[in-house]
Amino acid sequence: MKTMKILVFFFCCLSLRSALSSHSRYDAIFNLGDSHSDTGNYPLTEATAFLVIKSLPYGETFFRRPTGRCSDGRLIVDFIAEAFGLPYLPPYLAVAKGARVRTGVNFAVTGATAVDPSFFYAQKIGQQLWTNDSLSVQLGWFKNLKKSLCTTKQACDEHFKKSLFMIGEIGENDYMFSLLSGRSIKQLRAFVPLVVGAITRAISVLIEEGAVDLMVSGQLPVGCTSMFLTVFQSTNESAYDKRTGCLKAYNAFFKYHNNYLKQKLQNLRQQYPHARIIYADYYGVAMSIYRSPKHYGFYGGTPRACCGGGGPHNFNTTAVCGQIGATPCKDPSAFADWDGIHFTESAYHHIAKGLISGGFTSPPLLS
Repeated sequence: MKTMKILVFFFCCLSLRSALSSHSRYDAIFNLGDSHSDTGNYPLTEATAFLVIKSLPYGETFFRRPTGRCSDGRLIVDFIAEAFGLPYLPPYLAVAKGARVRTGVNFAVTGATAVDPSFFYAQKIGQQLWTNDSLSVQLGWFKNLKKSLCTTKQACDEHFKKSLFMIGEIGENDYMFSLLSGRSIKQLRAFVPLVVGAITRAISVLIEEGAVDLMVSGQLPVGCTSMFLTVFQSTNESAYDKRTGCLKAYNAFFKYHNNYLKQKLQNLRQQYPHARIIYADYYGVAMSIYRSPKHYGFYGGTPRACCGGGGPHNFNTTAVCGQIGATPCKDPSAFADWDGIHFTESAYHHIAKGLISGGFTSPPLLS
């Protein structure tokens, strides 16, 4: 079984690269987001809320060492970089004062919010935040980096028109920290315009700075994660989707965010007709995994975390992955859920494949 999964993984990677072979590739990728795409910024900050990612088993599958990624291996952004023949994106904080990197940089930070931290402190929930490096901070980093990449508008335009800008996933933490502080789903609905507004303003800034191709991701079906299923468990059977076991109300909320975001992206397309603004349906491609896990080789049971401290979904707030009392599964490729919040490398690979060649981007990434 394991040999078969390795072969499937190998041929999937080949299919991604062959799908791109007939298309002009990007010369660089610039990424902003949170833990689903952070390739190492968080450990280089002064934040201390999630230091477990600095140690194994994080990174055990591919890199064989912790890299600051919140998974056992590669992330969506890594697979997209591979597919376009580009190096893995270095974290901005590792190269900010070093040599010029023209093939792309990653500004994402684990725990980052779309909305500035001052909002959360005003709401008396700032103590929940893992970092103050929100989307606006990451935009500031990009502007600082830009000075080292090009010195004239013409040079910048030339470089950025051959670059892919990835925005997101971002916003999940805005909602998660609010929910963990006792806010209801109804209260969060009023918060959606603020979160989406922060995302669309960031897109506008990037376009004004020269970005042409931008891929903006929606929210994932967080109601399927082991953390949500544990922390927000219900005794009411009707709260769960019968096919997937996911929490219906929470997933409905994240779909609401996505629909609102898509409306605002359409407005941006009208405002910036020269830009190519791509919506990445993270929700749709991830749900295809939850609906048919065995089709993708996930026999470990979903929703259930590979690495955790026990319980029905192998998620325990007193022993999260990387802490004493938590252990990783023997075969992460058999699981979609890595640590209760993030995906395994194998799941991230399938999501990346869906975005690149599976019809989960609009307009299509390869067009």
